[in-house]
Amino acid sequence: MAGSEPKEQPDQDDDIFNIERIGRLVELMEQHGLSEIDLRQEDQRIRLRRGSSIEPAVPLMAPPPAAAPAAPPPAAETANMHLIRSPMVGTFYLRPNPESPPFVKVGDHVHPDTTVCVIEAMKVFNEIPADASGQVVAVLVDNEEPVEFGRPLFKLDTSK
Repeated sequence: MAGSEPKEQPDQDDDIFNIERIGRLVELMEQHGLSEIDLRQEDQRIRLRRGSSIEPAVPLMAPPPAAAPAAPPPAAETANMHLIRSPMVGTFYLRPNPESPPFVKVGDHVHPDTTVCVIEAMKVFNEIPADASGQVVAVLVDNEEPVEFGRPLFKLDTSK
């Protein structure tokens, strides 16, 4: 056809599925301690994820100064209660993706290595473990809510 230019084919260096590029990305993940990379190019997408335990993607900050002390709850109520706190600043997600069921819900029994939520920080999704055994008695944060370091996320009854 006169006047029309053929559509450029992507150069091999522009192809996100190029094996050499994937190898370089894996090396970068290892060098920088990244647990996940998610790339998109037009209608193509590649997501690289390594390991099941994920380290925080942002440096941990000191907890905010304590607020004025509140009246202490009754001793019987706190003796077997454990708070799972946020280890980082980020966005809290109860589900691995919008179509999936929540990692945990009130009434579920968890172990220290049970993933209870994901916190996204700088485009990296960090799985957060329960860090104690017990029954989930409260979810203290709404889905997709921003959280700060040290914020209580879940309340566990460790006697169950």
